[in-house]
Amino acid sequence: MGQARLVGNPPIEVTVRRSARARRLSLRVSRLDGRVTLTLPRRTGEAEGLAFVAEREAWLRRHLADIALPAAPALGLTLPVEGVPRLLVPGRGRAPVLGADTLAVPGAEDRLGPRLAGFLKTLARERLSAASDRHAAALGRRYGRLTLRDTRSRWGSCSHQGDLMYCWRLVMAPPAVLDYVAAHEVAHLERMDHSPAFWEIVARLCPDHARHRRWLADHGTELGRWRFAD
Repeated sequence: MGQARLVGNPPIEVTVRRSARARRLSLRVSRLDGRVTLTLPRRTGEAEGLAFVAEREAWLRRHLADIALPAAPALGLTLPVEGVPRLLVPGRGRAPVLGADTLAVPGAEDRLGPRLAGFLKTLARERLSAASDRHAAALGRRYGRLTLRDTRSRWGSCSHQGDLMYCWRLVMAPPAVLDYVAAHEVAHLERMDHSPAFWEIVARLCPDHARHRRWLADHGTELGRWRFAD
């Protein structure tokens, strides 16, 4: 994997990767962070790939203009928690405190991001564990481990061993959306596919699942734009 640059105002950084499985040139713009990736088939030269990018410069810049830039949390900004925009305010004590429309975060402001990430992960584990327990009990099934990750390609997964994985950013979405993802993954304990029979199980666990899937399709990228690193 390498890097290239498309000159212009502003210049565009392009990650170049080669894939033995690729049949043709492809250009992808991540809606989470605006990262541009050029994929080359095994026998395609890099010069040909860069010419391909240059030909699509107008398309590329239109897509980049439509993507919300990554945002860092700061006091005075609002951050969605359980679907509600919460004003970030200074807090006292040792742990963040969630209010009706505020989130009070103690400590130095230069540690705000990591403190928020820790708080959100703890809250996500609590909410997702409760939802997974409830849906698994409804099916008469048991799951294995429950892990949280900061995934970019999926909101959750269920392994063949019955282990569940969720993206902790789901706790920023409305509770019903988080509950749908838990129902979806728990349903895989019974069927490891996306057949009509699988969706019947999801519908039993979460009757309004189609609306929550649309919410994720429409708003999911907004959750991924927040950056909590040091």
